[in-house]
Amino acid sequence: MGRPGTAVAPTPPRDPAALQWLRKHSVAVFLALVLIASGRIVTTYHVFNHTIDEPFHLASGMEWLSKGVYKYSTEQPPLSAVAVALGPYLMGVRGYGKAGIYQEGAAILSADGHYDRNLTLARLGILPFFWVAATVVYLWARKYFDEPVPALAVLLFTFVPSILAHAGLATTDMGLTAFTGASFFTGLLWLERPTLPRTLLFAGAGALAILAKFSALAFVPCAMIAAYLWFYFVERPARARILEGVRKAAPWLGIAIPLVCICIWAAYRFSFGRTPFGNWRLPAPEFFEGIRALAGHNSTGHPAYLFGERSQHGWWYYYFVVLAVKTPLPFLGLLFYGAILSWRSPSKRGAYLALAFSAGILFFSLFSRINIGVRHILPVYIGFSIVAAVGAARLIEISRTAKWAGWTAGVLLFWMVATSALSHPDYIPYFNALAGNEPEKILVDSDLDWGQDMKRLSKRLREVGAKQVTFDPFIVAYLEAVHGFPPIKPMDPVNPSPGWNAVSLTELKTTRLGLFDDHPEVQLWPDQIKPTEKVSPGVWLWYFPP
Repeated sequence: MGRPGTAVAPTPPRDPAALQWLRKHSVAVFLALVLIASGRIVTTYHVFNHTIDEPFHLASGMEWLSKGVYKYSTEQPPLSAVAVALGPYLMGVRGYGKAGIYQEGAAILSADGHYDRNLTLARLGILPFFWVAATVVYLWARKYFDEPVPALAVLLFTFVPSILAHAGLATTDMGLTAFTGASFFTGLLWLERPTLPRTLLFAGAGALAILAKFSALAFVPCAMIAAYLWFYFVERPARARILEGVRKAAPWLGIAIPLVCICIWAAYRFSFGRTPFGNWRLPAPEFFEGIRALAGHNSTGHPAYLFGERSQHGWWYYYFVVLAVKTPLPFLGLLFYGAILSWRSPSKRGAYLALAFSAGILFFSLFSRINIGVRHILPVYIGFSIVAAVGAARLIEISRTAKWAGWTAGVLLFWMVATSALSHPDYIPYFNALAGNEPEKILVDSDLDWGQDMKRLSKRLREVGAKQVTFDPFIVAYLEAVHGFPPIKPMDPVNPSPGWNAVSLTELKTTRLGLFDDHPEVQLWPDQIKPTEKVSPGVWLWYFPP
């Protein structure tokens, strides 16, 4: 009781019991969400055959393990490749020495007649990278926010269909996502208080990011620069404060950089040789050759497809379109609200740093000439998940006085979970409602048809009793010998063949359509005739009576 004549401060409202429980069991909730997502990922392994890139990485990793060299393909660094090859290698599988890297990888997958086993083991090698990525989301959110933001961030991240899709494939994209996020987050910790343990953690994460995919060489610096600029204009630090931070960090940076270099050299088995520039003898020449190959690839471009058009050099706005149609709409809504809060509330440092992280990666993507899927910017979902969680948490907070906010948060989160669950197991070809009923008119390749549905096509051809099929496969897969296809006849894109005709939409729209770039008057028959049935979103089937 206060003294007579004095006002008594109102007692602040107690947090809801659910929020109190969540704070107490935060780690358990995080582990449960990761376990649920892992189960969803693993159950896709036997549904889909390998995609076009998986044999590529498997062959490279097997070469590293069995021969001690890394020369099959230097454009991708070895971390993910070794991870996917380790399982089959431990089961006694070795390389076949085929000249073509795709043929080599497909042969390794089919080794000993255990295709499904070898593919499962290869894909399991990527699952730990998904765990690392989810852990980064949780720790980052927990450092800057109280519950429910960490739990919501992990929920949103682990229910994004594109995350689940590429966490279930033996490729490089989940490794890039995990360690780009880890490198940025440990960099924040290091800048906050540079110590020996934090320097080692930062250097290790940075090295692993580079070894996961060379994109990290651009993504991490761009994200750091974006975060610093945002920090500078929002918090307006004094010049003395900045100089003091540089003075403290500089000596530790002198330790971190050599550590990163040593880790990279170790990953290339301490090789030594001549580099592709200057004819210098340096450690890890394959590393420099890989950077040269990637730069050359970006310079020449890659066949890309967007809104029915083809381009060798892509479009500056490509990845903005990709995010708009490949991200669940409730996620986008929460992200937009969280971004507004981040802009208006400088105190929410964790939110604007997360937004800056993703914005820096998106900024770099404007200049990329390799436009072949959301997977190339997959790390943006780490930052976006945290920002979207801030938006959801704010709605929950104000629901104490405004019931509409609670209903809005509940509907959006339920919508997000339901959308993700209903997309199972087709996470690769997931599109939101903005794409309409014909997403193939917007995107193909790894966003729709990455060659993953040959099992489904083979099963359907057996069911209809097909004795032959006209089909141009998008992938190297030994379809007749391994997947039970009937004899395959090459497709004429202008005139259909009698009998069964199958089409891979990526092969049709990026390759076959490209053959007629100089003859726009030519009409491809699959674009004119509705399919008899759609075996999957990216593989269609026709039957024409003889």
